[in-house]
Amino acid sequence: MQLLAITLGEWWLSMWPHLTAAAVLVVTLTASTHALLVKRDTRSAIGWVGLIWLSPVFGAVLYWLFGINRIHSRASQLKADAVKVARELVAVAPDEARLTAVIGPPAAALRSLETLVGRITGQPLADHNRLVPLDGGDEAYPVMLDAIASASRSIALSSYIFDRDPTGMEFVAALAAAVRRGVEVRVLVDGIGSSYSFPSIMRSLENAGVRADLFLPTSVPFYFPYANLRNHRKILVVDGRVGFTGGLNIRHGCRLSENPRHPVRDLHFRIEGPVTAQLLQVFVEDWAFATGERLTGPAWDADLSAAVDGDDGVLARGVRYGPDDPDVGRIRLVLAGALAAAQRSVRVMTPYFLPDDAVCQALDVAAMRGVEVDLVLPGENNLAMVNWASTAMLWQVLERGCRVWKTPPPFDHSKLMVVDRTWTLLGSGNWDERSMRLNFEFNVEAYHRGLAERLDDMIAERIAVSRPVTLEEVDGRRLPMRLRDGVARLFSPYL
Repeated sequence: MQLLAITLGEWWLSMWPHLTAAAVLVVTLTASTHALLVKRDTRSAIGWVGLIWLSPVFGAVLYWLFGINRIHSRASQLKADAVKVARELVAVAPDEARLTAVIGPPAAALRSLETLVGRITGQPLADHNRLVPLDGGDEAYPVMLDAIASASRSIALSSYIFDRDPTGMEFVAALAAAVRRGVEVRVLVDGIGSSYSFPSIMRSLENAGVRADLFLPTSVPFYFPYANLRNHRKILVVDGRVGFTGGLNIRHGCRLSENPRHPVRDLHFRIEGPVTAQLLQVFVEDWAFATGERLTGPAWDADLSAAVDGDDGVLARGVRYGPDDPDVGRIRLVLAGALAAAQRSVRVMTPYFLPDDAVCQALDVAAMRGVEVDLVLPGENNLAMVNWASTAMLWQVLERGCRVWKTPPPFDHSKLMVVDRTWTLLGSGNWDERSMRLNFEFNVEAYHRGLAERLDDMIAERIAVSRPVTLEEVDGRRLPMRLRDGVARLFSPYL
């Protein structure tokens, strides 16, 4: 027996390096095969396969933890109600005469864009809406709090960041008062966004009797600005009738009149009309995904009545997207379609500009066709690596005739796109890979010349005080800066 043990021990000592190598090879082959078969984005597939092979075992573990999309399988069963909402909104969809009056005849470029977005989203365009832009927290928060104070049936609030600061506590007090009136209240805060302030707002909501939960809670004990798979949507719907969406989080820094320590400029929108049903439906899906509770009953019915009668209403449609979509990254099709449809002008405001080559090429093609393309970016960015990576790729658009502008402080978090002073895309999405593929976002497309002209003029006012960025400036950076920015750009799919 002792001889057998010695023999087995010697065998193990001689064979364990080979067995370990074989096991590592099997794990590496399995993980890389999965990435090659599942990852549709070429850059993502190359990145993960490279990591898996260059960092044996460690790379496979990282891929298992962060590279496999488990979101779609968890969320697909929640989409059935969206079909019901789409059927209901058909009743308030514009007819051919209305489409021609607002967008143009069937052969018009923007009509093809309307068809494209309809096919991408599976949602009809809704008529008789009112959209009112709100400039930052100074304008938006009082209007949002008034809407909460007027609620009689339900309040649905989703925010990426909900800070425990004077502004956050003001919202807690308003929501608690609504609960005491018998209003059904649900608050959803992202698992990472809830940790931007300490202590978290969640305990305050719970103590106030407000039903609140986290979206994909994380074990990371501190705020992490580059985290992915986050609910980046900002949605408030009151009584299924009045909605708010845009780029505005709930935090005191967005109230510029208060001279906050870290000021943030932003843009939000008050929405009334049938399209509010699409805002509410997205919240209902997210809440069910996070908590398992299905919000049903009269309190959660959407009001499809017209907010504006006659010809002054806005034609609008919600555009939801995220890692739970079967065609991840479909917002890029919307952007490419809008750029292809542009005839005269494209103006874009975004805090984070890191699109892939296809979107950059669509911008370049629009500029080379003679369309005026203006990209308005913050002069001071709150995420250093994003700013470095973005600077490293600006040559791609500057070289082909796009114009880039850097706004003065404070940091501008606004997200907006206006095409031909007729079509507007607004909401939570940025022009980077995190927004386009890895985070949950919600935008609204709107066809209305008056609204688009107002927003286009607002962007022009920002441009008037901004600094132009030239190709010579980008190419003339010192070598250490170019190397730093180039290395940061390698991580652009994950920033």
